Amino acid sequence: MRVVIAEDTVLLREGLAGLLEDDGHEVVGRAGDADALLALVGEHAPDLAVVDVRMPPSYDDEGTRAAAEIRRSHPGTAVLVLSQHIETRHIVELVTDGGGFGYLLKDRVLDVDDFLDAARRVSEGGSALDPQVVATLISAPKRQSALDELSPREREVLSLMAEGRTNGGIARRLWLTEKTVETHVRTILMKLGLPAGEDDNRRVLAVLAYLQVQGQP
Repeated sequence: MRVVIAEDTVLLREGLAGLLEDDGHEVVGRAGDADALLALVGEHAPDLAVVDVRMPPSYDDEGTRAAAEIRRSHPGTAVLVLSQHIETRHIVELVTDGGGFGYLLKDRVLDVDDFLDAARRVSEGGSALDPQVVATLISAPKRQSALDELSPREREVLSLMAEGRTNGGIARRLWLTEKTVETHVRTILMKLGLPAGEDDNRRVLAVLAYLQVQGQP
């Protein structure tokens, strides 16, 4: 895949580029701020933009705002957001806009295989959410009552669904058969009042959208 990287820390930016290039991908642009990122995306139309949440000049949410702009103006470019800390502001809105989006904590990059797998899934139109972010989303007090009916195993499956894992991926992670996972997924969607669909990505988005609604005042 063709990738643009936006990260103001040169060392991390070059490290990410090295990981992706070593895996056979082409890094077509590097940026240190949101304006340069948007210009590179417009010029190269990459398959994937890897974006830091906080960049100059204010180091607030320039990255997520740039990610939203990319998803509006360049729907063919997937976005993988990286953050130093869990910041759920804007994230669920970005996820529920459709596939081709991921959010990982920067520490996750240390697990090279997981990082590259997440980048691949996102570039192919799937989703990839950091497990810690998922845990934060599904454990907030206002959302807790919506999940009370789920068994501990169903909660595990839901968390992996929200990370963007396929049924096969969940089965391998939990040492279950794929048929068993399919049964759990159907039960989860039924308990949450969500219709089961054929598209895995839409299934994940529906679950996250539901969790977000439960968190509204």
